[in-house]
Amino acid sequence: MSLDRKIPIEERLNSNAWDVDQRPHIRIIDPDQCRKCDKKPCLYLCPARCYTPGPDGTVLFSHEGCLECGTCRVVCPENNIEWNYPKSGFGVQYRFG
Repeated sequence: MSLDRKIPIEERLNSNAWDVDQRPHIRIIDPDQCRKCDKKPCLYLCPARCYTPGPDGTVLFSHEGCLECGTCRVVCPENNIEWNYPKSGFGVQYRFG
């Protein structure tokens, strides 16, 4: 593959592979804090779109496509996200460094 070719981010992300652990490596500590959060930056800043709005103002998280970048933990204004690396041998395998 030529390094001169511009590859869209979506294509790069689709090239990654995951070995998903059944136990999530990220969790929302207190769902009530998410209800109170006005901006909910995790919904918009997670590059893998792992966070979705819940029906009652909460935020739902799906760990299966997580890129393990830690953005969610950094942008959460309430420090309401517990983030750990996945168990050894699990998680994302990047194909484009």
